[in-house]
Amino acid sequence: MTIGAEDDVPSPCVRLCTLDPATDACVGCLRTRGEIKAWRGLEPAAKRALLVELEGRRSRRSGALPGVTRRA
Repeated sequence: MTIGAEDDVPSPCVRLCTLDPATDACVGCLRTRGEIKAWRGLEPAAKRALLVELEGRRSRRSGALPGVTRRA
């Protein structure tokens, strides 16, 4: 198996590593504790799928915060 650039999926970690006790998710990257532990062993396609899921979480979270406006 040859590893190409398409297999190099960057970690979503933003170095703000604190777990929210209510959700068990990191407040920085929004991954759950299980997703953080599993990241290194995931196949590239699974990593990309998780990145899409995290983007959805980020959108839902920012939409739920009072007083937060999104820039166009």
